[in-house]
Amino acid sequence: MRRRFPAQTPGTLYLTEGGQETEVMYRHGFELPEFAMFPLLDNPSAVEVMRGMYRRYLDVAVQHSCVALMGGLDYRASPDWGRKIGLSDQQLASYQERSIAFLRDVAAPYAGRLPGVMYVGIIGPRGDAYSLNQTITAEEAEAYHSFQLEGLKAAGIDLAMAMTFNSVPEAVGVSRAAARIGLPLEVSFTLDSNHRLKSGPTLKSAIETVDFQTGGDRPDFYGINCSHPFEFSPALEPGTWIRRIRSLRPNAAMMDKQSLCTLGHLEEGDPEALGEFMGMLARNHPHIDMWGGCCGTWEKHLGHIARNVSAVRQAS
Repeated sequence: MRRRFPAQTPGTLYLTEGGQETEVMYRHGFELPEFAMFPLLDNPSAVEVMRGMYRRYLDVAVQHSCVALMGGLDYRASPDWGRKIGLSDQQLASYQERSIAFLRDVAAPYAGRLPGVMYVGIIGPRGDAYSLNQTITAEEAEAYHSFQLEGLKAAGIDLAMAMTFNSVPEAVGVSRAAARIGLPLEVSFTLDSNHRLKSGPTLKSAIETVDFQTGGDRPDFYGINCSHPFEFSPALEPGTWIRRIRSLRPNAAMMDKQSLCTLGHLEEGDPEALGEFMGMLARNHPHIDMWGGCCGTWEKHLGHIARNVSAVRQAS
């Protein structure tokens, strides 16, 4: 039987991690093969750095009484990307299990200090997140993403997040796979400077199309990640469809996505202004309850976002 993620509850806010990959590369100097973070689990010094990163994020969640959504190591833990760094499917499955176990271990001391802790598996697209990815079919996507989803189900996650998707057929496929396997799912799209998916459709069209084509296998909800608010806020058109969006994870700066990941330094933008913008979005869209960050963000940004969003919610 398929589990569903809990519905929105008045007074409950969720906080995710920030842009873990850009932080670990550019604040702490670790290399990520094919942008994969999970191999760092074999590096004791990197493990301690990651513990510190997550503890600082959890400290923000404690300060603002947010439910912590713990995820972030397994974005590249799928077969094609695993093979690029020389891993068998068996090795990849082991890394998946270790990734979730690491998150549980880091969060354990915080259990009594937070309103809740939930564990998230991150599903990245089969191809490059910033390419068109127009050749993958829904059927291919369902078969491909089933491997990672099966591993995440075995690890006992609370939610799968399909992040940085820009292909509607791939979103359809991963939704069907999650429904068949029995996992709650968020599909998170990324938008470009034209306020659309790189593959062409508007956000509204993408969400409505995925919902229509998946029917009873629809994702639990949608999100936006790896875009700056200046890029995605114009796409938040009025209508009942927008209530399907529940999660916002912005980039720190409005610039080319690939550049943010390959700059060689952390482009942090203006954390205070980002937090204020997200507070405005919280005021305009009171149903959105999941907040966090993506490329270029870290606990500084999370703190400003959580503070502004919490203030809006407490005032409403």
